[in-house]
Amino acid sequence: MNLPFTLEQFLGVFRAYNNSVWPAPMLLLLLALGAVALSCRPKVPSRAVSAILGFLWFWTGIVYHLMFFSAINSAALLFGALCIAQGAIFLVVGVWRSELSFHFERGLNGYTGIVLIAYAFAVYPFLGYLLGHMYPFSPTFGAPCPTTIFTFGLLLWTVKKVKFWVFLIPLLWSLIGFGAALKLGMFEDVGLLLAGLVGAILLIRRKSATPQAAA
Repeated sequence: MNLPFTLEQFLGVFRAYNNSVWPAPMLLLLLALGAVALSCRPKVPSRAVSAILGFLWFWTGIVYHLMFFSAINSAALLFGALCIAQGAIFLVVGVWRSELSFHFERGLNGYTGIVLIAYAFAVYPFLGYLLGHMYPFSPTFGAPCPTTIFTFGLLLWTVKKVKFWVFLIPLLWSLIGFGAALKLGMFEDVGLLLAGLVGAILLIRRKSATPQAAA
């Protein structure tokens, strides 16, 4: 896969993005932490968590892709549209229809979700730092890859089976984003590929509801 931009141009987009939107990445991280906290409460706050996920995908589509990444890659227009569509999916399915219920439960899905959320919050930026991708030349929370990893982490906390088309766009991005990142030496995005593949497999294989939800 030949990329229409160089590594320097790619990192330059992050520099322009981070310098322009700061402190938004920290606010987005706090918002995501709020979604995690809500998902750990006894009562399942499906609409609130879905709304937060929807907002994160609107942000990465409109702000990152359309406003910044499009400067070096025309495909960002398509990527931005897909991210906006994903944000709309969370609003329709999770907020309007209330078909997504989030609650952490012990088990393979729950613990895998913890790993993916921790990766998106802390491991991803730490690996980037070790690889020399230092702020502001680094993906911060709210950029597509950390957002995708975080999304799969939270979806693994749903108490009912999630329809495939709800996580199809994040799965596609995990494949597309990893392919480009590999060519650019962004090896922290190995976690992006693993999040997409492992997350999709676990979501597809799960039963219609967790034991507690069924009870």
